Amino acid sequence: MSTDEKVTDQRKRPGRRGLADRLRRDWPLLVMAAPAALLLLVFHYLPTLGNVIAFQDYNPFLGDDPLDAFVHSEWIGFGNFETLFRDPAFWDAVRNTLTITAFQLVFFFPLPILLAILLNSVVSGRVRGFVQSVVYLPHFFSWVLVVTFFVQMLGGAGLLAQELRQAGLQPWDVMTDPDTFMVLVTAEAVWKDAGWGAIVFLAALSAIDQNLYEAAAADGAGRWRRLWHITLPGLRPVIILLLIMRLGDALSVGFEQFILQREAVGRQAAEVLDTFVYYQAIVPQQWGLGAAAGLFKAAVGLILILAANSAAHRLGEQGVYAKS
Repeated sequence: MSTDEKVTDQRKRPGRRGLADRLRRDWPLLVMAAPAALLLLVFHYLPTLGNVIAFQDYNPFLGDDPLDAFVHSEWIGFGNFETLFRDPAFWDAVRNTLTITAFQLVFFFPLPILLAILLNSVVSGRVRGFVQSVVYLPHFFSWVLVVTFFVQMLGGAGLLAQELRQAGLQPWDVMTDPDTFMVLVTAEAVWKDAGWGAIVFLAALSAIDQNLYEAAAADGAGRWRRLWHITLPGLRPVIILLLIMRLGDALSVGFEQFILQREAVGRQAAEVLDTFVYYQAIVPQQWGLGAAAGLFKAAVGLILILAANSAAHRLGEQGVYAKS
């Protein structure tokens, strides 16, 4: 084959040659990403096939193995969804979940941003490192320990109640008050995860060009104007991305935190969608009902992500993915 023919042949197959070049160039990155991809495949994508039981009267004891149970379980179409949507307790759980999500979006979501800005403004690296270690630490505590800590501080026999009794005042058991439960779980989440959530925003702050601050200061811009015109615009893409992702999890506010406190404040205040699935589907072994609730939660999350991402595109932001 002549040289001209080889060149022509290569032009006819640019994609194949391009893929081979990219594989030779990026194979170390692909090898490093392979364990994470395998983890997602085994523990996320393959279990997604099990959502078929949302349309079955699933019985795991039919047949000799799980595959036989899938095959021999009776198909009931949307029967599980009809049962789910007719249950008033389900809608109570959805309402509680959305209310808590909205409350935490207002009173919790901005706190890691504020904390990151405050930490970034600390001049002393030693002080900043100490404060970061202190605020990161609660993230590694289990919810059992976090709830126990709040019980010891705010419970009926806790430190606050003892101080009130010594002052001659009527003690207030915050841990068993349904009216303040939303504030309580938000405070627990703030104490546990606000410091950890600030890490992403600290990384975004480090990527802002410091020359912008110097130029703004030289032009006479004060601290608040630099914050408003440089810091917040630099954080805006990250804020919008995390806000969209949080909206996708609007029906997931946690399980351990709520199941640990459900009996103390009552089902009406503490029942969220995850605890509803546990008590109404897993405990009575209504597997199809639980799968239907999971599909409903996933569908709502997908709709919210797509809607929020579309709104971000209209505002000129990239969002979760770039607009093609």
